[in-house]
Amino acid sequence: MPIESEPSRDMASLIEAVATRRNRDAFVALYKHFAPRIKTFLLRSGASEARAEELAQETMLAVWHKAGSFVPKKVGAAAWIFTIARNLQIDAYRRERWLSYYFNESDKESEPGEEEQTTPEDLVTTAQMEAHVRGALAQLPPEQIRLIELFFFGDKTHSEIEKQLQIPLGTVKSRLRLALGRLRKLLDYPP
Repeated sequence: MPIESEPSRDMASLIEAVATRRNRDAFVALYKHFAPRIKTFLLRSGASEARAEELAQETMLAVWHKAGSFVPKKVGAAAWIFTIARNLQIDAYRRERWLSYYFNESDKESEPGEEEQTTPEDLVTTAQMEAHVRGALAQLPPEQIRLIELFFFGDKTHSEIEKQLQIPLGTVKSRLRLALGRLRKLLDYPP
């Protein structure tokens, strides 16, 4: 068994204080220590400044809510927290990629004061695409539809879906993967 360093033990005890007593001072200490490091990690991973800030805050919020699931004998505090950050970043990337892929959303942001001009053709195309996606979704089993609704439209993480539906995390991930594979076929999109 590896010997745990003193700072690591301190961080683990802060997480334990959050988990057992909802100790706000312990959380503030964790936040001050980890939030800037997580943001830097996310920036180095290719996230924009705004996205990195948002995901760092989401990570720390997840630490607050999931502190009870931290097992210091299995993993160090920093590894546990950075894994949460990485998973949130992957989830956000997948969600953005999926929405962009299926709804042809542009990554380009419009300039302030510049409004997109929607043509009647755009409205018809959007309505047709929405009907096509709704039709494809309707052909999925109810449990897969529910997962897609929660993940993509409800903005839930895999872990949040696991808790809400009370099914194992692996089941959530595999059903979601199966649902997306089936949707791609139904929508006639390449994998």
